[in-house]
Amino acid sequence: MRKRLLFGAVALALAANLWVGARAYQEAVQDSSRDRAYPNLELFSQVVEIVRKDYVDGTNLTYRGLIYGALKGLVDTLDDPHSEFLEADRFKELQDDTQGMFGGLGLVVTTRDGALTVVAPMEDSPGFQAGILSGDRIVKINGKSTERMGTPDAVKLLRGEPGTEVTVTIFRPASDVTRDYTLKRALINVDMVKDINNRREFPLGEDKIGYVRLTQFGDKTSGDLDAALRKLKAQGMRALILDLRWNPGGLLEQAVDVCQKFLPRGQLVVSTEGRSRAQSRTHRARGRGDQLDGMPMVVLVNLGSASASEIVAGCLQDLKRAIILGEQTFGKGSVQSVIPLADGAALRLTTAKYYTPSHKVIHERGIVPDINVTLTDDEERDLQLKRTPGGVESLAENERERVRQARDPQLDRATDLLKGINLFTQRAPAGFESGGPARLAAKEAKSLVR
Repeated sequence: MRKRLLFGAVALALAANLWVGARAYQEAVQDSSRDRAYPNLELFSQVVEIVRKDYVDGTNLTYRGLIYGALKGLVDTLDDPHSEFLEADRFKELQDDTQGMFGGLGLVVTTRDGALTVVAPMEDSPGFQAGILSGDRIVKINGKSTERMGTPDAVKLLRGEPGTEVTVTIFRPASDVTRDYTLKRALINVDMVKDINNRREFPLGEDKIGYVRLTQFGDKTSGDLDAALRKLKAQGMRALILDLRWNPGGLLEQAVDVCQKFLPRGQLVVSTEGRSRAQSRTHRARGRGDQLDGMPMVVLVNLGSASASEIVAGCLQDLKRAIILGEQTFGKGSVQSVIPLADGAALRLTTAKYYTPSHKVIHERGIVPDINVTLTDDEERDLQLKRTPGGVESLAENERERVRQARDPQLDRATDLLKGINLFTQRAPAGFESGGPARLAAKEAKSLVR
């Protein structure tokens, strides 16, 4: 009896808090008579109490377990793969992700068209080294079908103790092939900024074209990029290739920080629009101005470029600050807010969509490159192996040589384009506008390169 009274008191207190919120919300949105907080919470508490008391196999049921299950179901009704009720251990995993260290296969996944889909394999990870590609569908995990499996449940199955094995069954729509991969979980420690040789040395060749690859947007990305640009500029860099391929995104503020390194102070980078004023914001460049003084840039993208990568590519494309080259991006253009809760759990909720400076929506559309250069599945796999430490060594001898000799058509095209722009600027008349080459190239890219 005391437990019932206590639970009823908690439910009434919760209902009262929500009722206050509902009254405030009614000032902006007309509420229907059937969609009010208090009577529906009363119904909810009634159902919980009945299940807790009378369910035939409910000996081990707890109010906490029932409430947690209900909260997960509540979020599931949104039909949004990016919204999730996070129990304490899952919340910690999410925090570890942004810091660049966790145990698993290194596969960033989401649900698309009802199928568990690989957004991008993280560099240096078992999934990347095995040749799993962006757009692949995971149809089974250890023989268990992923049909109707939520993304959070799939992530739990994929992750585990480093050194343990997991078998994933992959369907590749592009080639209509299904294949099993047995992979060993590893501690994923991601270097977020790399050079052409998978290191952090950032050498500059005779052509004076710098190259920087961002593997994800974590809390160190902007600072590490600053260091890389300083090294390249000190060597006399005259153009830059920014590689965002297979970059699944990350922190919104880091995307803004990356963009502002190439833009004048005060320039609009991205805007977010949600239901509340707090979620509708504009993000502007607040740095020291363009650190490269209008230097020509090419940004490389592919299907594995998502979220924060698309913010950067979309912004620099809209403002004609860079040429976007490669393949259409993934199309993940929503913003998630992570709200910590009292008991260590958290709610990750889609609260807004983001828009490029010209107000283009990216969600489920992606960024269309200025210059389209596609890779075959084999070219993409070989490039992934070539970029992964130990990836080549894991192959048979006949395959090793093929991977070592593999070219990167997208990088080659970007390099040739920037060489041409640099040659053009060397021959430009005196007084030619410093930022002109990049803008000219962006404007004429489609006609210059086919």
